[in-house]
Amino acid sequence: MESNTKGAATFYQYKLIKKINITNTFMRIYLTLLPISIVVETLFVSWWSIFFLIIAAPIVVWIQYVISRSVLLITGHPIIKRWRTSFQLPWLGYMPDQYISYRLFRKVQLHNFWIGLCIATFFIVWSPPAFTVSLVVCHLWLLLPRIFILIRLRREDSEGMLKFSTTDVSYYSQ
Repeated sequence: MESNTKGAATFYQYKLIKKINITNTFMRIYLTLLPISIVVETLFVSWWSIFFLIIAAPIVVWIQYVISRSVLLITGHPIIKRWRTSFQLPWLGYMPDQYISYRLFRKVQLHNFWIGLCIATFFIVWSPPAFTVSLVVCHLWLLLPRIFILIRLRREDSEGMLKFSTTDVSYYSQ
């Protein structure tokens, strides 16, 4: 008997293990952290902090993009049509567009966190302290929802898959 492999499709069976809802309370807290940090930075560091934060935001987004892409390229994972730049809250920046391995997502975000902080500290030597603080604040604010998801999923098996939407994050196992 001959098998027909031309028209055969692959079906993946995913089982929903955990769904983390992005609540309105979380979004309100997340959105109020930035103005609070601007006020604190303006009071304790410099009046230029507002201007420096406006400059730091696109720089941090670009740094995180370069780090994420580099990690994905070095580890040999396909990027085309799987990752995109998102402008939707709370997932600002370079995010997966489809199902993504939890292990890969964790690796990319932890590299983003540590390498981004290291790059921000390099600016201490060449720039005003207010700009360096603005880089760190912007970097941490952009990564906060992703780190929140990693903390919530820390006890789950690293072989699972993640799916992001604007209202929730779903964790699946195969």
